[in-house]
Amino acid sequence: MTTALPDHDALVAMDRAHLVHPVAPWRLHEQRGPTVLSSGQGVWLKDDLGNELLDAFAGLWCVNVGYGQESVVQAAAAQMRELPYATGYFHFASAPAIRLADKLVQITPASLTRAYLTLGGSEAVDAAVRFIVQYYNNTGRPSKKHFISLQRGYHGSSSTGAGLTALPVFHRGFDLPLATQHYIESPYPYRHAQGGDAQALIAASVAALRAKVAEFGANNVAAFFCEPIQGSGGVVVPPQGWLKAMADAARELDILFVADEVITGFGRTGPMFACDAEGVEPDLMTLAKGLTSGYVPMGATMLSEKVYAGIADGAPAGAAIGHGATYSAHPVGAAVALEVLRLYEEGGVLANGQRVAARFAAGLDALCEHPLVGEARHRGLLGALELVSHKASRRGFDASLGLADRIFAAGYRNGLIFRSFGDHILGFAPALTITEAELDTLFERLAKTLDEVLAAPDVRAALAA
Repeated sequence: MTTALPDHDALVAMDRAHLVHPVAPWRLHEQRGPTVLSSGQGVWLKDDLGNELLDAFAGLWCVNVGYGQESVVQAAAAQMRELPYATGYFHFASAPAIRLADKLVQITPASLTRAYLTLGGSEAVDAAVRFIVQYYNNTGRPSKKHFISLQRGYHGSSSTGAGLTALPVFHRGFDLPLATQHYIESPYPYRHAQGGDAQALIAASVAALRAKVAEFGANNVAAFFCEPIQGSGGVVVPPQGWLKAMADAARELDILFVADEVITGFGRTGPMFACDAEGVEPDLMTLAKGLTSGYVPMGATMLSEKVYAGIADGAPAGAAIGHGATYSAHPVGAAVALEVLRLYEEGGVLANGQRVAARFAAGLDALCEHPLVGEARHRGLLGALELVSHKASRRGFDASLGLADRIFAAGYRNGLIFRSFGDHILGFAPALTITEAELDTLFERLAKTLDEVLAAPDVRAALAA
């Protein structure tokens, strides 16, 4: 039996009364109240009731170096003591921000030579869109205003980025998508008409991009945005070669190619960036999450020299480029990012993630034998299980079962946190520091959770139907 901390009830009451939670049903949350997390170490979390939980989702795909890395804490503290804030306006800068920009240029694909430092992924996407609009206006092609992204794609929840996102919850009530925002089919092997034929699926995606550009005319299309692996859309893993084919097609069509590596960057899929696996050199790249491992907010929009020069040289001489924020290139965020990057490379974090990826893959694949599981998919330490009520037809579950919330709750009772998507996909993205023994614990708890859900009469009835 767990015992609440003395201020538990007061915290819950304050949360219900005052704290607006991201992507939550507000009135339902008031009734439910929060789950208050209190501490973390490695891949483990504790809530304020004393429950110990294996975090198989690294917070929100971000705590790649694990909780409690003292060197990261010390980097933040030291920078706060020395220079807690420095504006980037008026030509000011700070040493950590300068060093971070240089480091990001070193480690990202060779096409990327400039770094604009943001406070997170949504801001990085928003900046990318603004830079692209400025680029085309400054290079004499002002008609190129249409943007293409993928169904099931996620590109943040800013006023503009949420329209590039192709998930209905981010559109409903927000007057999105905009008239200039369009989608092509997700490269989703398990649900795609081409099925497991990788080359046919790649060809279909390229054809869809070409057709969408032709629909509006290449002179009117600005860019194609994509995640190398779709995260919030259900951890959709396209076949190897898909990313390179789409990048090549974008160049042939004279539109900019934007790789959104907010989730896939910094070792999540194995290499430092998912683009590296296929030699893709995007025109722009958006980064966040693993950049600081979630310890403080920070993101980045990386620009090619072509895009940077087009903006810089096309502006009136001496005129400011009107984009920026109070906390752009924040020195504490930059200091934390530099230490996190050091841990990836010199601290063995990236290497550990690569070393244990085979155990992660095997654990997910083994669960394909479970009656509830239709497919396991993964790359690096990013993976998913898709649950179905009928394996042969790949039929899902009726939403009335409320299965997503029930599975998450069962996992929590078993000491495991993962992402339970509304369409019955379970997402996993543990810290890159996870050990093989901890992965064994993860899959033991996950199997127990699936067994408990399967034992429910209404779930068994859905399988038999």
